[in-house]
Amino acid sequence: MTDAAAVTVDALTVRRGRRTVFDGLDLTIPRGEITGLLGPSGCGKTTLLRAIVGVQKVKGGTVTVLGESAGSRALRDRVAYGTQGAAVYSDLTVRQNLQYFASVLGAPHGDVDRVLDEVGLRDHEKRQVADLSGGQAGRVSLGAALLGGPELVVLDEPTVGLDPVLRSELWGMFRRIADAGTTGIVSSHVMDEARRCDRLLLMRDGRLIADTTPAALLEDTGEPDAEDAFLALIARDEKEHPPTRRSQRGAAS
Repeated sequence: MTDAAAVTVDALTVRRGRRTVFDGLDLTIPRGEITGLLGPSGCGKTTLLRAIVGVQKVKGGTVTVLGESAGSRALRDRVAYGTQGAAVYSDLTVRQNLQYFASVLGAPHGDVDRVLDEVGLRDHEKRQVADLSGGQAGRVSLGAALLGGPELVVLDEPTVGLDPVLRSELWGMFRRIADAGTTGIVSSHVMDEARRCDRLLLMRDGRLIADTTPAALLEDTGEPDAEDAFLALIARDEKEHPPTRRSQRGAAS
């Protein structure tokens, strides 16, 4: 793996029962950028993110993260994973949640205050999460992921279910975090979020159909927006790879 790569996936094979999710997947994710992992529900996004953070059982291939094998002990404090939905305790306050996760991670003293400021929740630190809006609860989850100053933050559909204004606010925070030097991998099935990423990995049926940038995606397809561009890529891909019985059933989440 080169110094410029945060993640290298080489010949990754994942099977669930008789179903093959990935069959020799290869890709590289650069450091210091926001990489968007985009595609329809069931294309394999969550499975890939789980493989990157080392919690997915794999059949073959390798996943290397920040120079180490995915899931290795050396990555415990260097990689943060935010699952779908707000993974925090609704009956605790914002500060209590962050204090709890900070103690579990062994985060430095004062890290809770740093994170409260980074995610814009200083004025809400004494409120219970149950009383927050969906977007604010999402910020608490993001704050928990940022404790300890990870080098790589992996977020699985963090904006799902949020209205466009809240999605925009969260993406603004993702950008500030990336500009401060943290590598981000963010999955989504909302194609208009593609333009907010530095790099795009577009998936379909467990395969990578494009590794590109927002500008290059539109230029390559000649379409005016990301959704139309992705549909054009799907049409092109179907001509090159006609749907199989497995892909018609759907790959995996």
